[in-house]
Amino acid sequence: MTTITPLILISELPENSTKGIKLGERNLFAVNHQGKLYLYENRCPHKGIPLEWMPDTFLDVEKQFIQCATHGALFTIDEGLCIAGPCTGATLTSIEFVIIEGQICLASASETHR
Repeated sequence: MTTITPLILISELPENSTKGIKLGERNLFAVNHQGKLYLYENRCPHKGIPLEWMPDTFLDVEKQFIQCATHGALFTIDEGLCIAGPCTGATLTSIEFVIIEGQICLASASETHR
């Protein structure tokens, strides 16, 4: 059995924007960049802290990289790879998602026990 958890409507995420998502104890964020969508854990691999400057603000000024507000580390948008800062070479945790009826959703398989 697959569990579908809707996160946000794609319409809430215009081109070159980001959106923080709270899902229980999990903090995620979505990015719409050059017509593609990405979903990551909102957690810097250096200190394990949230990345954003202000709510829903995860990109650098030029909107070319994801940027950690605390240390200034820069991550590629498409892979979450740190290319500058104290965690160079580390990556953000990418989250798999599906799009259903215009919504970004998590899909997780759950086992049934008998």
